[in-house]
Amino acid sequence: MYVRVESMRLDWYVKPANQAIIRADLYQGLLDTLAVGEADASKAGLRVVLSKDFPGSDRDVQSRFMDAMTLVTRYGKPDFFVTMTCNPYWDEKVVELLPRQTPQDRPDVVARVYHAKLLDLHDFLIKKGHLGTVAAWAHVTEFQKRGLPHEHFLLVMESGSKLKSPDDYDRYISAELPDKKKYP
Repeated sequence: MYVRVESMRLDWYVKPANQAIIRADLYQGLLDTLAVGEADASKAGLRVVLSKDFPGSDRDVQSRFMDAMTLVTRYGKPDFFVTMTCNPYWDEKVVELLPRQTPQDRPDVVARVYHAKLLDLHDFLIKKGHLGTVAAWAHVTEFQKRGLPHEHFLLVMESGSKLKSPDDYDRYISAELPDKKKYP
């Protein structure tokens, strides 16, 4: 169903009347190709411009990048880089599986549980301020090669919550090797 919805959304952009709505004529890629004397027809063709409202389009990515750079300009460099990865065997997912099913058989459950945990992490970091008072933040969802989502948060803290000494860093950041006997 997702592919059908995505195809329908893309078909909307291909229609000439809708290209006029998003002002695609401002791009003039075909005319520019012909103006420089390009004779190779493979480099010319139907150019379809996607609006920034279409997730993942060039304009959407550029807009999000500019928004993130504006945050850095206004609030300063990020203080925390937090990553959340999706575990296909979270208990909330496993209890919803039928006998002999794997999480890969139920992408709907994987997506719902991930989204719920993402909202919990957002509340934990930003609303509840577990790491301190957040002045600004940005996040992005990416997908691993297995198709599972993971999230990256950049947090810019208020001046009173910034990390200033090694002891401040040690309160939040640690690295340890797991016990071989407990986690073979």
